[in-house]
Amino acid sequence: MRDGILWTWPELCKAVGADAVNGPAVRGIDIDSRKLAPGELFVALNGDPGPRFPGARPSPRDGHDFLEAAFAAGAAGALVHRDAPGEGPRLVVGDTLDGLWDLGRAARARSMARVAAITGSSGKTTVKTFLAQALGAFATGGSLNNHLGVPLSLARTPADARFAVYEIGTNHPGEIAPLSRLARPDVAVVLNVHPAHIEFFEGIDALRREKLSIAEGLNPRGTLVCLDALDRTGLDAGLRVMTFGEGAGADARLAAFDGRQATIATPSGTVRAKVPGGGTHRALSLTAVAAVLVAFDEDPRRLADVADDAVPAGRGNRIEAGEVTLIDDSYNANPASMSAALRDLAGQRGAGRRVALLGEMLELGEDSERLHVALAPLCARIDRVFCVGDGMRALHDRLEPERRFGFVESPDDLDPVALTALLEPGDVVLLKGSNRVFWARDFAARLRDALNARAV
Repeated sequence: MRDGILWTWPELCKAVGADAVNGPAVRGIDIDSRKLAPGELFVALNGDPGPRFPGARPSPRDGHDFLEAAFAAGAAGALVHRDAPGEGPRLVVGDTLDGLWDLGRAARARSMARVAAITGSSGKTTVKTFLAQALGAFATGGSLNNHLGVPLSLARTPADARFAVYEIGTNHPGEIAPLSRLARPDVAVVLNVHPAHIEFFEGIDALRREKLSIAEGLNPRGTLVCLDALDRTGLDAGLRVMTFGEGAGADARLAAFDGRQATIATPSGTVRAKVPGGGTHRALSLTAVAAVLVAFDEDPRRLADVADDAVPAGRGNRIEAGEVTLIDDSYNANPASMSAALRDLAGQRGAGRRVALLGEMLELGEDSERLHVALAPLCARIDRVFCVGDGMRALHDRLEPERRFGFVESPDDLDPVALTALLEPGDVVLLKGSNRVFWARDFAARLRDALNARAV
């Protein structure tokens, strides 16, 4: 970044098609006045994006109503499309959402960075974090992977970045391809296809096609990296593809994993690397990163640059609290990621019990009950299971009586203080569910605090 400057005002004007005028340089961009840092540009988005983006949910909030708050927080300027109270420099456009996309498009056009874009039903943020560390790449925090997050991530990319990593998500058909065409990746990654966010798709094959549509945005000499077991029917026959996985034919192959160290065979040589957070699913995530490194003609030994604590918050972090170990995997859940987390929990060894606090998996459509019940055999390897949310009722009913630890119909009915009374020193507790069940309620932190208070 040029002396901390992300965009000059004339550059912003040119990006959104406005007449170039002098104004303040900006050091960042945000769409939330509560998170805005001094010196950043505030983009005042209308809460209703209209029909432009499949699956976009309207919000009653309008960023223009928070213009005063943004300037009070130190905003260098604001991108607006209507008048609103607030004192500070403004760049006026016809529509601020279009303006945000224009900024993202201009950022990609000016950038010399080599770009990776990642999609999949699970693991996107983890792989983005691992890959960004391995490459020393620019990447935004969190999961900015929709029609707002992708252009915002692009617009935040420093002009002098050598590598950049973005993630792209979907819960409706037709979302991924436009976002990929905006990001124009040199390497596009499809990690997996599971029945997650499938409610608005005709079936798993429709979701598969949607994930693979990330290839539509690839640069002409780009590479698609995907799981070796993924059906690639429908892809352009001339597309360069690299695979990763456990199969003998995978280009980047997880050859061995002992719980902490992975041995990964690649066309550029075999490497051994620590797997942050452990678990076979994270070892496969690291294998995907190795494939991307090779696709970029980078040394796969750069996996050594991925820190032991690289697992993003809520994706399996271990928290010690009041003589109880919490495994906070609460950011989100689908049948595959839930199964992987339960297998990891079953493999935990210690003096205490293995306890699963499972929240319902949302957006599974008509197969929801079947997919929840399908977790029962894995739960049979767990000492106690507490089920949260109406979608988990069928699983709770299927559990053996001695494994039932409790059930509440709504996350609102779950009291962390009352839950601590059920837990014993030495217990290992998995916290896993859809985003709205635990993560949005900051439940892991509340349970941690309750356990620590009990220990005093």
